[in-house]
Amino acid sequence: MSPRHALRRPPRGHWVLLSLILTVVAVTLLFEGWTTHEVDPARTKRPCAESIPRGADTGRPVLRFTGAGTETAAMPPRTVALTFDGGPDPVWTPRLLDLLAVHGAKATFFVHGKQAARHPGLVRRIRDEGHEIGSYTYTGGDLGAASRPRARMELGLTQTVLAGVIGAHTRLLRLPHTTTADTLCGAEWPAARRAAGQGYLIVASDRQDRKPADGVVRQYSHTGLGFREARSVLRDPGVERFTTVSAGLGQPGATGRAPLTERLKGMGLLHAQELGRALPRAMAWALVVAGVLGLLRLAMLVRFARIHARRRGARRPGGPRASGVTGPVTVLVPAHNEEAGIVATLHSLLGSTHRDLQIIVIDDGSTDGTAAAVARLTDPRVTLVRQPNTGKPGALNTGLVAARHALVVMVDADTVLEPDAIHHLVQPMADPSVGAVSGNTKVGNRRHLLGKWQHVEYVLGFNLDRRMFEVLECMPTVPGAIGAFRREALLGVGGVSDDTLAEDTDLTMALWRAGWRVVYEESAVAWTEVPDTLGQLWRQRYRWCYGTLQSMWKHRHAVRETGRAGRFGRRGLGYLALFQVALPLFAPVVDVFALYAVCFRDPVEAVAVWLGFLGVQLATAGYALWLDGERLRVLWSLPLQLFVYRQLLYLVVLHSVMTALLGTRLTWHGMHRTGTADPYQLVEPPADDRGPRPHRSKGAPR
Repeated sequence: MSPRHALRRPPRGHWVLLSLILTVVAVTLLFEGWTTHEVDPARTKRPCAESIPRGADTGRPVLRFTGAGTETAAMPPRTVALTFDGGPDPVWTPRLLDLLAVHGAKATFFVHGKQAARHPGLVRRIRDEGHEIGSYTYTGGDLGAASRPRARMELGLTQTVLAGVIGAHTRLLRLPHTTTADTLCGAEWPAARRAAGQGYLIVASDRQDRKPADGVVRQYSHTGLGFREARSVLRDPGVERFTTVSAGLGQPGATGRAPLTERLKGMGLLHAQELGRALPRAMAWALVVAGVLGLLRLAMLVRFARIHARRRGARRPGGPRASGVTGPVTVLVPAHNEEAGIVATLHSLLGSTHRDLQIIVIDDGSTDGTAAAVARLTDPRVTLVRQPNTGKPGALNTGLVAARHALVVMVDADTVLEPDAIHHLVQPMADPSVGAVSGNTKVGNRRHLLGKWQHVEYVLGFNLDRRMFEVLECMPTVPGAIGAFRREALLGVGGVSDDTLAEDTDLTMALWRAGWRVVYEESAVAWTEVPDTLGQLWRQRYRWCYGTLQSMWKHRHAVRETGRAGRFGRRGLGYLALFQVALPLFAPVVDVFALYAVCFRDPVEAVAVWLGFLGVQLATAGYALWLDGERLRVLWSLPLQLFVYRQLLYLVVLHSVMTALLGTRLTWHGMHRTGTADPYQLVEPPADDRGPRPHRSKGAPR
């Protein structure tokens, strides 16, 4: 392990931060859904099965519940209590206030708590101009249809908002979806009694046929119709006094100062309400952006893969690759505790059709039998070099010093190469502008579900990407499993750097900036062993992602350079930043929003969108598998990948980004090897039962 990458363990605190953020998002989304009646709905008033008690059915609009029964009250003659339900509304409430000011009238405004939180300035204006404020519940949910917890929240949250906005509570309440007292029938009556038990005075309205001169409580809305009706009654010559409900009854004002704790809670609720309004819109946009980016990426992959395939098929005899590269090649195999797979790797190299090989195994301080296993091989092409543990970059640089040939192939010690892999891999080197070639890495241990998921990802997410990168001339990574390099190019960039944990990505980017081209050779097939547990997969991808972020930051100035370096910087780094960093950062919020849509909105629409996106992914993956000569039946595992595997990968990106922002250096994570990368051990036997044989890529000799 390189000392520079072993300073300290990544902090655990940002996991707490991530959990807290997701919790806040979920709670805020649920709260906003509650206010829009998507969660615990209470929209519609239930039909009345019973009328209100006879003692309350006096026609008087104000009700007070006492131990002895129900007391009712009304406005005195020639007195009108104007009341306005809902709001405040940014359009009509100011007009209503101006109208009242012109006539010198006072009124009672029964406000929605959520609207008061949205327009606190209007609530303060209502109070400052001498009007009275009552509660119309938080969302306007029907209290008779609401569950008891919801009913308590409807009333309590409104009081909390008023405490935060005007520092006061109110004791006036009008039940939504009610008008005159006799509409408090059925389930509304017990709801009104429960509210009265909390200290509220229930205010209804008088019948419309009662003349204002007889004394009435009039009920209007914050609309154009409400404005016109209020203006009409204000012109009634039979009315002497337009006042509030409390003043009309000869009682003190209905509001009282709220305690400090309630005022603080109210201010907190105002901020939560503001966040709650913004979050669904932001999440909807995030969902759109993530969907567009995802579909754009898939479309780009297919488009450029087709271009790449046509270019491969259109190469004419006599071109750079047709001349054939048959010169000697040095193969570097860095190994640290690779006893399980090193022999299979070396046997695949020794069986290569490219016979002129110098194979250097660098035993980087192994503590198992890696060196002994290599030493037992007697082939003179294999050289064993032992050194103390310095990390993979140090091992590769040691091998580079011992390399005798101009072409160098780097192979991981858990990789099994096809016999013709090295021959195909070095053919692009016939073009003197090519400094490195990426091979085609395939998953060997793919029998279990986790292996199948990684197999699909390798074909779709890695090799299809590489076809696009070659067309766009911005290949960001030559994988450590199989890659070819010019020795002069490696020496020109100072060898393999240990500045990052993704030494292969760092090296590839350095070659672009030095003016070399990097291409992809899909017929150079290598089989690698992938993690077989979620824990190992997490550690591997965490190192890859964190190292990629380090490499992107290290080579960020490429975006301002010219020539090949600039093309790589603007295209390659731009693609990585957009699709491999930004897009995964949207994923957790998108998943929370999608789950919310399934549970509380339109599940059919949510599932239809999900199935549509899945269909596009299946088609793209099928095309990628066909290009690589792979069986399509593995596609059955792709839908399952969206529920566990994808979440793990985007959490890796989140974890890596947060670790990078906190400036923490990451330690190397080793992977337990089982030696299962050999395709001869893994593929299913053919139908004629002549023994197992490896699955080969499209175009490979059989």
